[in-house]
Amino acid sequence: MEKVKAKESVMELLNKLPEDSEYRDIIAEIYFKKQVEEGLTQLEKGESMSHAEVLKYFIQIKNNFKNEK
Repeated sequence: MEKVKAKESVMELLNKLPEDSEYRDIIAEIYFKKQVEEGLTQLEKGESMSHAEVLKYFIQIKNNFKNEK
C-alpha cells in the first residue's frame, strides 16, 4: 500500500463528506480511515492472525479469566 500524506488523505475524506457534517462525525471518519490504513499495512507486513489463531487466543484469555476468580 502506497503511503499517502496524512493531510492529503484527510482533505480527500473531507471533500467526500456532506456539507453539514458534525465535528464528531468528521473525527470518527478520520479515525476509521486511519485504523483501516493501519490494518492494511499490517496485513502487507504479514502481521495478521488466522481465524483459528484468534479463536485459540480468546479461549485462552477466557480460561485465564475463569482461573483468576
